[in-house]
Amino acid sequence: MEKYFDRLEKEPLIAERWKKIEELESYGIKAFGSKYDKQIMIGDILKHNPEENLKFKTAGRIMSLRGKGKVYFAHIEDQSGKIQIYIKKDELGEEQFDHIVKMLNVGDIIGVEGELFITHTEELTLRVKSISLLTKNVRSLPEKYHGLTDVEIRYRKRYVDLIMNPEVRETFIKRTQIIKAVRKYLDDRGFLEVETPIMHPILGGAAAKPFITHHNTLNIDLYLRIAPELYLKKLIVGGFERVYDLNRNFRNEGISTRHNPEFTMVELYQAHADFNDMMDLCEGIISSVCQEVNGTTDIEYDGVQLSLKNFARVHMVDMIKDVTGVDFWKEMTFEEAKKIAKEHHVEVAEHMNSVGHIINEFFEQKCEEKVIQPTFVYGHPVEISPLAKRNANNPNFTDRFELFINKREYANAFTELNDPADQRGRFEAQVEEALRGNEEATPEIDESFVEALEYGLPPTGGMGIGIDRLVMLLTGAPSIRDVILFPQMKPRD
Repeated sequence: MEKYFDRLEKEPLIAERWKKIEELESYGIKAFGSKYDKQIMIGDILKHNPEENLKFKTAGRIMSLRGKGKVYFAHIEDQSGKIQIYIKKDELGEEQFDHIVKMLNVGDIIGVEGELFITHTEELTLRVKSISLLTKNVRSLPEKYHGLTDVEIRYRKRYVDLIMNPEVRETFIKRTQIIKAVRKYLDDRGFLEVETPIMHPILGGAAAKPFITHHNTLNIDLYLRIAPELYLKKLIVGGFERVYDLNRNFRNEGISTRHNPEFTMVELYQAHADFNDMMDLCEGIISSVCQEVNGTTDIEYDGVQLSLKNFARVHMVDMIKDVTGVDFWKEMTFEEAKKIAKEHHVEVAEHMNSVGHIINEFFEQKCEEKVIQPTFVYGHPVEISPLAKRNANNPNFTDRFELFINKREYANAFTELNDPADQRGRFEAQVEEALRGNEEATPEIDESFVEALEYGLPPTGGMGIGIDRLVMLLTGAPSIRDVILFPQMKPRD
């Protein structure tokens, strides 16, 4: 406690507030109060007519304050809205007026009781008959006319961002609505929400760098979940036919406007389905959720008009041919493909050793940025799809798709590989790729998952949808940090 007050010499504004707190306590008024019987949200008060002559008891934070002598005006705000209050000494009483009202600052949290009336400026206002100080603000809020605009501060002090910028609160309210709508869509179609482990003994389920932790009692390293895929498919083996996990995943990768090391995803699996069924389900989820929260499936994002219905479907090789003129349907050797890549300025990493790898690089480096309207890009090469079933007509490709909207990936899905021998071979190829230097390749063979497949995984379709990116899309947010309440930030100097 002493260390707290020692610093006040360097922060005179905070010291001044503490002097007010001492004065309040001398009046017998607690600066940090107890429970208050808030009976109505401010937004609900605003729906009423003054002619109803009703009394309201509410609470909120003071966002503006002005007055002198015996009359004060203020605006108080809660999660639902903001209302003006009118405080007159003759109506409130001398003790509350002198001991509370005159001690108030912007940022204080108060409880008030009163009746509605309309001011001469035609503003709906609450005439205060009783007031309670609930929490004294010690640190001043940002200046009201400029608000909190510094992006760095907004993310580090999200609580202040939420106080000063009502549109930020609306974004996170909409995020909750989006998640509820996703759950409802799946629940209504017979999917069962389940929980899977966050700490995994073996890395798997996606191509990504993991976070590693250590379990002291067992004396083993564990990976924070990069995807729940293998556990969910084990549940399908066990007899559940439709499951989903709306979960947090962790990937030890870069931070950008599109990436946060900790993110939210919904991953689902449906027995006796394939990747075409997943396309239908994905389109249904996104279209219905957009309609539910925005009232339309036509939106604008980053200045681009988008229609979130009737998604296009195109094979990866066909798109590459349309964009670059290179036809990967033709048989060619790896060396021939490398030569074509060089001619088109497509970079090929050292660990890559197949035409399939080069096909994927062509798509990522030449095509991805050109996909604007919602498009399912399907037919990924086997080499980059270790958990997807081969295409029956061309085993070089898999029955897999990724959904792209306005240059960004939103979903990844495929017909699940259920052949244990093929699966083990894919795992072995991943281990070899990791040894060649691919840090995102799976470095171990998950023998428990191969064993689970030996018990029998029915034909299954699976899909993951990035919730944070979906919220960005449906709220118009330019950065993933705008839709995560507490995003990961670089340490301060």
